[in-house]
Amino acid sequence: MSSHEESLYCEEAVDAAPYVLGALDEPESFREHLATCTTCQAEVAKLGPVVGTLATAVPPRGAPEELRRRVLAVVRSEAELLRAAGPEADEPPRRAGGRRWPSGAAVGWLAAATSAAAVLAIALTSGSSQQARVTTGQVAITGAHASLRQVGGHSELIVADMPQPPRGRIYEVWLSRGVAPQPTDALFGVTSRGSGSVAVPGSLHGVKEVLVTSEPLGGSLHPTSTPLIRVTVE
Repeated sequence: MSSHEESLYCEEAVDAAPYVLGALDEPESFREHLATCTTCQAEVAKLGPVVGTLATAVPPRGAPEELRRRVLAVVRSEAELLRAAGPEADEPPRRAGGRRWPSGAAVGWLAAATSAAAVLAIALTSGSSQQARVTTGQVAITGAHASLRQVGGHSELIVADMPQPPRGRIYEVWLSRGVAPQPTDALFGVTSRGSGSVAVPGSLHGVKEVLVTSEPLGGSLHPTSTPLIRVTVE
């Protein structure tokens, strides 16, 4: 980095995007910093117009009732997960400078929004000319059900009548290509009624099975329990 670039660098610039989106905890501190930092001022000025166009960037399209139910199932699932984490989940640790990292509630909301957005993308795609392929999975829990829905390049795992993970644990999705299962960042819980859904990240090209295990909160790099769900990828 040149001396000129170093003079323009500001570590607080990372807060510009969440500030513009209204998602920054304790924005007053950043607002005070913004009054004297030309680098952050420029960043906020650059991002402002982008935020203003988000609402009109995608043509409006009516959503079917099935989509509404599926999105609400994801949101309720993530809400149950956040509730299970306890009241401390809403108390983020402070970082240097006195400001807080995004709260547990905000992280939980972001996870729910991400999952819901994935469900929305899959559902809207399924309304097009592409045909959805649904594969029923094998579940080791009596009475529980799981299916893998694939539409184009998107995949979603849908579960029903699944018990909630034990306290301090979460369901994690794994991809098996015939060797050791590979971890993903797809972590999910279920509602009190046992329903839930999660987007399976990445391409399933070469994947032979989609697996689900119960893991410690935050997920694992290697399975710590026997798979509860196995779906053979067709």
